[in-house]
Amino acid sequence: MSEDSLEGDLEAQIESLGYELVELERVGTKARPILRIRVDRAGTTPGDGVTVEECGKVSRALEAYLDVAEGISEKYLLEVSSPGVERPIRRRAEFERFVGWPVAVKLHRSYENRGKRLEGDLCGVSGEGSEETIRLKLDDGTEIDVPRAEIARANLVFRWDKKG
Repeated sequence: MSEDSLEGDLEAQIESLGYELVELERVGTKARPILRIRVDRAGTTPGDGVTVEECGKVSRALEAYLDVAEGISEKYLLEVSSPGVERPIRRRAEFERFVGWPVAVKLHRSYENRGKRLEGDLCGVSGEGSEETIRLKLDDGTEIDVPRAEIARANLVFRWDKKG
């Protein structure tokens, strides 16, 4: 089973339970794959997320699916958890949902001589497809638009003095 196919199938299973797939990480070996899945309640913000009991519910449901899924070794290991307060941000809808929250963005290469890691408040998303950009207000007050294609990874940043 391809990674995209598996992710799509797991996402559908998770959504049918009333949750959202935040991230799927596949590690381990082909003979002993490890599936690390981060889930959340749909539309929530950090602090309002899933409980340990809810992660257990999702895990049991996914085990029933994975036990009969083709292309997954029967010796798989499944880990289901909350994304935490510094949750990854991957989809456009998530970038839109967390406007106003502090984020860290890891880039594929240095951007405008600012390095490969940027941190600031998420101001918005604009454009479509290859023209999509993420607007950040950096700690020095500068606002910049970062092409989404340049972002390798983004996540919320927990700050004691702010809402995120």
